[in-house]
Parts: sequence; structure tokens; C-alpha cells
Amino acid sequence: MLRRIDTVEGRGKLKARRSPYWQRLSAGCHVGFRKLSADSDGTWLAQTYDEATRKQTRRSLGAFGNMLPHSRFDAAKRAAETWSSHLSRGGSADTLTVREACEEYIASVRARTGDTTADDIASRFKRHVYAEKIARIDLTKLTRKHVEAWRQNLAATPVVINPHARKPRTRPRAASSVNRDMAALRAAFNLGYDNGSVTTDMAWRVALRRIENADRQRDAYLDRGQRTALIESAAPDLAQFLRGLSMVPLRPGALAALTAGSFDKRLGVLAIGKNKSGADRRIKLPKQTAALFEAQAQDKLPAAPLLARRDGKAWNKDAWKKPVRAAARAAGLPDSVTAYALRHSTITDLVTGGLDLLTIAQVSGTSVVMIEKQYGHLRADHAANALAGLVL
Repeated sequence: MLRRIDTVEGRGKLKARRSPYWQRLSAGCHVGFRKLSADSDGTWLAQTYDEATRKQTRRSLGAFGNMLPHSRFDAAKRAAETWSSHLSRGGSADTLTVREACEEYIASVRARTGDTTADDIASRFKRHVYAEKIARIDLTKLTRKHVEAWRQNLAATPVVINPHARKPRTRPRAASSVNRDMAALRAAFNLGYDNGSVTTDMAWRVALRRIENADRQRDAYLDRGQRTALIESAAPDLAQFLRGLSMVPLRPGALAALTAGSFDKRLGVLAIGKNKSGADRRIKLPKQTAALFEAQAQDKLPAAPLLARRDGKAWNKDAWKKPVRAAARAAGLPDSVTAYALRHSTITDLVTGGLDLLTIAQVSGTSVVMIEKQYGHLRADHAANALAGLVL
């Protein structure tokens, strides 16, 4: 007796039972229909068989209740064939949603590089992924349209300034900000791809391609005199923080996170912790620089902030932003000057001073590629000046 599941009429004539009704699509690939009661719309399944391993795999495809009855078989057929193709290319039989892929990536980052980077990525996913429709989609069902829609929504979402204020202000999201948020999701998808949860990256390869030339130069270069003027115009606690940024090319957040226990007085070594690649960083300091940190660590418990605010608390972006701007104005410097300008300036001095890029990257906690991208033109000028000295 022919039992058809490819037509609405045929499915209506089927007897209710727990065992699915199957239809062969190709060698080793079947689509199934389960009807548990006479008035049930039924649910669809996929079944594959691997002759080499003699392994049979099944997967529920759902009811396709959002589609017209006459379209459900075709949808189930496409889903079953996609699933079979995924497995045939070495894909995992376990399903993974976008949210689960993000959570797996966070766990991977936490194991490799620690809590700071992992928490930052988790915060990005919480703000921009988990509440969106894309979070519930299986990686194997993810399409370029899904990802492009998410990207467009991200780009249109304004950035909230001081979210805890009574009347938070907003500003348009910069292209560089879009790039950072896309990079986190792209990395999560790539990990899922590497682990076999999906066997193609076509859904995001182009849709999450970074915006070129989005990373504008963050701050103007401050020469030594300007840095000195900025420090002298700042309050005593901020001045010590800015002096530290002027003597070691750290990100402001990295310097603020240091504790008294981060400085080894006996060796004159500053332990920064893990960089973005997960490697521990320890910087051997010259005597004058070591003296600054030794003075700041004096009489403090190991867990206390190394460079603290007047109230003993650690510095953070909200705490230093306005005071740095005020100090810049008092020093006659542009309003665009930020704490990050000091890192940019110190790295610039190291590059133009002839220090090799690998050492600069290691000390500053970034990659050689990034140093070359942001500061490579300075090395070109340095080389040109050196060549000029060879002219006869």
C-alpha cells in the first residue's frame, strides 16, 4: 500500500502512530513524517545512513506550522537534504544555535585568555545578539540574509553614553564600533565552523566582512613637552596615572587594572597579565620608571590598585575622561586629547626611535600586524631618513 507524505491529501489519509512514515530522497537520505493523532498537523524528521560506518542518524525538523500545508513537504525535503549534505562533509550531528555558538566561544576565550576579554565579549553578545532573532537560529540553517539583517540592525543601533545617568545621551554607532562587535560574532561562527557544527562559512564570510578604513587615528600625537604640560595641569592622583601612561605604552584600562602586587620591586618587573592572544606579559622597567611604580606600591596591600584615585579606588574610563579633558584645556591642548593619546604617543616614539616592531608589540600588548598597520608609515619615514644619510 502506497503511503504518501508529499501531498496534503496523502498525509491526511495516514493512520496516527508513533513510528514515522518515511520517503527516500536519495541514497542514505530520507525525510519522515510523524502523525501522533488524527487531527495532528504532524512533525517532520530527517534520517541519514552512512554505509561506511553503518551509522544511522535522525534529526527532528519541526512542524513547519508557519507554512501553508501544501508547502511543508518541500520545506522538509530541503531541510533533510541540507542536513544530509552537512553530515556528508564531516559536520557534527549535534545542533547548535547562534546563541550556543556564542556561549561556546566565550568559554573558549575564557580558558585561553582569562576573564577580562571573555567578559567583554559576553557583554557584547548580551547587548547585540541574545535578544535578536538570529540567536535562536541553528548554525546549519543560518543564511547570509539572516546575518545581513543583524548587521544592518547593529549599525542602526545608537551607542548609549553614560547609560546609568538620569537622561542618557546617545550618538550614532561608529564604523569602528560596528567592526568590533562583528568581529566577536564572526569569531564565534568561525569556532563553530572549526568544530564541525557547520560545514560552510557562506552565511557570514561576506556579511560580516569588516568595514575598511574604519579605524581612524584615535588621538593626535603629543610630544614630550605636551605630555609634560598635560601631567602638570592634572590633579595629583590623575597626574601619576598619566605619568604611568607616558612611561609604559599600555592601554589606559590595562594600567588602571594593575595592583600593587603586579610590581616586583626586587626585579623591577611589571606583570601585566595576559594579552589578547593569551600570553603572559612581564615588562622589565628601567630604573626611573621602576621608581615611579615602586613609590605607588609602597605601603599597599597586594590587591590594592597600583595607581589609585584620591579615594583609593581604581581608575576607570568614567573616572578619568572629564579630568583628562579639563587638564588638556588647562595645558592649552586640543579638546580631542584623551588618555589613549599617551599610549599612541609612546608607541610612536618607540617606533621612530628604531625599536623593532616585535618588541613594541610585546610591550604594548598588541600584534605586530596591528603595529605595522597603524605605525608602519613611521618606519618608512625612518628608513627614508636613514637612506638619505647614504647619499654621496
